[in-house]
Amino acid sequence: MNPPAENGKGTGRAEAPARRFASGILVCWAGLILFSLTAPLLARDIPPDVPPPKPTVIPAPAIQTLPNGLQVVVVERHTLPLITLRLVVKAGAELDPARLPGTAALANSLLTEGTARRTSRQIAEAIDSVGGLVDNGVGWDSSFLSLSVLSDQADLAFNLVSDMIEHPAFQPAEIERQRKQTLSGLKVAHDDPAYVADTLFQKLIFEGTPYGHPEDGTLESVPHITAEDLRGFHTRYYQPANCVLAVVGDITAPEAFARAARFFSTWENVASPAPPPAAPARPGARRVVAIDKPDAVQTEIRIGNLGVPRNSPDYLALSVANEILGGPSENRLFKALRSRQGLTYGASSDLVCRRNLGAWVTKTFTRTGETLRSAHIALEQMKSLHDDEISRRELETAQSYLVGHLALEFETSQDVASQVLELIENSLPLDYWNRYPEKVQALKTRDVWNATQRYLDPDRNVIVLVGNVSDFKKDLKKLGPAQVIPLSEMDFGSPDLVRARGKAGK
Repeated sequence: MNPPAENGKGTGRAEAPARRFASGILVCWAGLILFSLTAPLLARDIPPDVPPPKPTVIPAPAIQTLPNGLQVVVVERHTLPLITLRLVVKAGAELDPARLPGTAALANSLLTEGTARRTSRQIAEAIDSVGGLVDNGVGWDSSFLSLSVLSDQADLAFNLVSDMIEHPAFQPAEIERQRKQTLSGLKVAHDDPAYVADTLFQKLIFEGTPYGHPEDGTLESVPHITAEDLRGFHTRYYQPANCVLAVVGDITAPEAFARAARFFSTWENVASPAPPPAAPARPGARRVVAIDKPDAVQTEIRIGNLGVPRNSPDYLALSVANEILGGPSENRLFKALRSRQGLTYGASSDLVCRRNLGAWVTKTFTRTGETLRSAHIALEQMKSLHDDEISRRELETAQSYLVGHLALEFETSQDVASQVLELIENSLPLDYWNRYPEKVQALKTRDVWNATQRYLDPDRNVIVLVGNVSDFKKDLKKLGPAQVIPLSEMDFGSPDLVRARGKAGK
């Protein structure tokens, strides 16, 4: 037997088991480390199975038309004790008087600011006292007034909505207050390059139609809108035969129809509806307009073509194409401009579909010195989408996004009311949303390409640039003949876009 080694050290024979034990520990640790490194990779490489989204089923609305022509649409949703009344007038900013853009918006903004029976304060107190929520606004093809309350306050909701829609007071003090708010907002917006780019593109692409002006009016037009103009607009377009009332929530259809008849039956028609806007001619050549804002450090870019109205047979195919070009799911513009070139923080495209007309617009912004480069890259992406058929993967990704996102459009009673009314406004079938997933999934790559070729033309489009033009003016001609306008002289209401000398916005 060997004696123990001094200072705690053993002989060679005694150390062998210790070494084997230590080696075992090292092997275990190595295995754990290797597993920890490979486990995330395996999780990434083999994602869990995700079930397909549940189909969105919208209950078929019940519809009844009152003797005065008011169409009443009811969708029962008894999950919460809430109801929403949303009354839509089939008249929006497209029906503004030619010299008074902003009339529809100003008239609608005053609906909640006093009636012949209630002051603005009395309206606000009546809504607040029951925890209600009121909303109103103007689009291009319609105006709306919406009120949500607990279902046991249904009588109050019908009473208030009918009063505000039928009997707005248009009091001078309220008109001036709303006018000042509108002008203040326009002055701020007029210095915002994004607003200027969006509004100018809209004017150019819809030139010659009632859609070619700002929805809220201009600095030149709003000061001249009178109480008589507002009353005249209201009298002509706020008529029962020109309106649809949606009632959504915890109420039965018979109850809703009975209340609608009780509170809206005395509303009378006094004028004929307006004809639809004329369609603009498709441009024969590219048009380029640059707005010079000398203090800008980046340039807002808009490029686009005429599109389709909302009820077009090509709408679904173009929706998929738009997702691929610049939507949240597949975005060629973002990949080309941001991911590969680092020229912007954002790039997208919008399919703008109105009742009678539409547009397809690409949007981005970049450093001033990269303006022309960014515009050319955007045009290249548009040309590629026009010239070449999309891939199957792009199609499937876009389809999955559109179908999977659908449920988010019907989360609240207000959402349901808005979506159902959109169908009625655009003469679409009432089962449209229930059939939407099937129709989107049935699209083929060739369907999308055919629609894209019809409406996306990179050689005949409208290009708007808003920024410090002096830094890229010498190369501007590479895009084509361009009109350059100083922002200080810009006038959206003028045919040539330039404010007359000696005339300034108030």
